[in-house]
Amino acid sequence: MAIPMELENYMLPCMNKQIFGIECPGCGIQRSISYLFEGHFIEALKMYPAIYTLIFLLGFIGASLLVNIKNSFKIKIYLLYLNAGIIIVSYIYKMVHLIH
Repeated sequence: MAIPMELENYMLPCMNKQIFGIECPGCGIQRSISYLFEGHFIEALKMYPAIYTLIFLLGFIGASLLVNIKNSFKIKIYLLYLNAGIIIVSYIYKMVHLIH
């Protein structure tokens, strides 16, 4: 699935990619969000594997601001580590497969 050209014109460029020529761990999140809005859920996951866990984390943070949730701090820390792990592993996977 391709992102509509008019939407692509408004996406921010990756400065890391422009300066150093390699993608950063955040590359793909804008396109992934665009795929989500278009209803292409599998493509969103392929573009940025941490997209759904990040949405869950943000939703949990928002809910914990509105409602007192038991052990919310521990849950937030766990979700942060989970997201960081997914982002790091998918970035390493992307870089290893880029080299070959």
